[in-house]
Amino acid sequence: MKIAPATEAKTYFGNYLEQCQDGPVIITEDGRPVAVLIAVLEEDDLERLVLAHTPRFRRLLDAAEQCIQQTGGVKHEDFWKVLDVAA
Repeated sequence: MKIAPATEAKTYFGNYLEQCQDGPVIITEDGRPVAVLIAVLEEDDLERLVLAHTPRFRRLLDAAEQCIQQTGGVKHEDFWKVLDVAA
């Protein structure tokens, strides 16, 4: 993992884009981490990354998990019945 000050990352951005293929590059300002360059090797990687860092999506997942714990979830056949009706 590489750590670089923001001014250096700006000057050598292309180099850091290449380096992030081998691992994250942490960008700092005044010695504090402020950003990370992460390679997107597959399209699914980007989707997962964006969803994992979207507060609304995280709240939906947390609410769904809580609902499953409280109610036991939805039976497999009931799930497909709902989808068939919606189609």
